[in-house]
Amino acid sequence: MEARPTRRNALLLGLSLAAVPAAATLATRFAPAAGAAVQAVNLDDPAKKEIAMKIVCSAENSSLDWKSQYKYIEDIDDGRGYTAGIIGFCSGTHDMLELVELYKTRKSGNILAKYLPALRNVDGSDSHAGLDPNYTKDWATAAKDTVFQQCQNDERDRVYFNPAVSRGKSDGVRALGQFAYYDAIVMHGDGSDGTSFGGIRKRALTKAKPPAQGGNETTWLNAFLDARVWAMKQEEAHSDTSRVDTAQRVWLRNGNFDLNTPLDWKVYGDSYHIG
Repeated sequence: MEARPTRRNALLLGLSLAAVPAAATLATRFAPAAGAAVQAVNLDDPAKKEIAMKIVCSAENSSLDWKSQYKYIEDIDDGRGYTAGIIGFCSGTHDMLELVELYKTRKSGNILAKYLPALRNVDGSDSHAGLDPNYTKDWATAAKDTVFQQCQNDERDRVYFNPAVSRGKSDGVRALGQFAYYDAIVMHGDGSDGTSFGGIRKRALTKAKPPAQGGNETTWLNAFLDARVWAMKQEEAHSDTSRVDTAQRVWLRNGNFDLNTPLDWKVYGDSYHIG
């Protein structure tokens, strides 16, 4: 569930609420002509969802090839035990336990089922008790199984992607805003405390209103990203905010609310492109 710790120094762009007028001007500049029929495409559109998976993978795994991450597993020393899979399921934050339980439901004799007692015991901690020395090897073996791959896809959608898109739609934000919500839930979780998604959104509401409440989309997303950056800086492992500053802020500044390609961004100083 959690983001990888900072790998290298990032080049920070930094766009504050003071830049909203310029961003709004750019949004107007790229708006369609009056009377043009435009159907906004949400992030759950298959093509947009693929883009979202690639962007998150650039931050989580320094790659655009998210489908190669089913086998990923390591302890990144962030206090959450093992982090693994396409979205960073963690042994210390319950989502890895739920994933392996789902895998057992769909394939009872799988190679990871024997670790369920240990996963229940280490849930909420950074302990590897009962998992070492073979858990990482067995995870990589399980990752070759299409049943386990689909379990990862389904849990990613249930826990992270679908809630983010649903909340984005209810707030009246388009694909970019829905992605900002998704990336926040991936890193911070979908809770209500100060540094979770709910806490971030609550903090943003003290500065602006979402479009569904009559607010301006640019103003709202800047407020949300400001609150997101604040939350990231509360924890050393997340203190590099380039996945916001040199990615989401750039697209917002350019008025790319529909997250249309081509997209160019930087995370931890590395450059990425989707044509």
